[in-house]
Amino acid sequence: MPESTFAHHYVALRAAARWVHGEAEAFDGHVLAAILAAALTEAEAPGVCVADGLGLSPAEISRLLECHFPGYAVSRLDGLAPGVPSEEETLLADLLLAHRSGPEPVSSWLASLIARRAMRPDHLWQDLGLNDRGELNRLLARHFRTLHAGNTGNMRWKKYFYRVLCEAEGFSLCAAPSCSVCSDFIDCFGAEDGLSRLAGLRRRIEEAA
Repeated sequence: MPESTFAHHYVALRAAARWVHGEAEAFDGHVLAAILAAALTEAEAPGVCVADGLGLSPAEISRLLECHFPGYAVSRLDGLAPGVPSEEETLLADLLLAHRSGPEPVSSWLASLIARRAMRPDHLWQDLGLNDRGELNRLLARHFRTLHAGNTGNMRWKKYFYRVLCEAEGFSLCAAPSCSVCSDFIDCFGAEDGLSRLAGLRRRIEEAA
């Protein structure tokens, strides 16, 4: 995903944001702008609509923008509905909805947004356009408190979500007797590093200077 295009959309959204009360609301605004910017960047490709990257209907996207980014040009969004969610996405969205703990309708929007973005191939914080895993942890602790609290081993979030879903269906995702003896330990608990899109752009600008 081109970092320069992502940064352009993110800056435009932040410039159009409504005035907020306090740090928590400001953080929500940052998260929503990052997710929207990621989807808008993907929609630069032919045949891709913004709704496909968000998992929200055009009406829901318009409401989100009206509530949080009233100065943004809504007309730039097409009217196409999002693609039909997979069973996996639906299960994850339902799991997140069951653990909502933040203000509404933001938590409900985020349940759908996270479920759709989690179908992307990168670390979840990268799929969401966030700066690092720490921001993802803060997001989940605020809006899905009990789900966040259950990840006591700091497992990678996609792996943890799948484990919770599997356990809810009555079977185990992993056959290892304990994490300490598992040969795939790094796949579940390894560092979720790498540059965020904004950081990657900033590094290239600095190198070119």
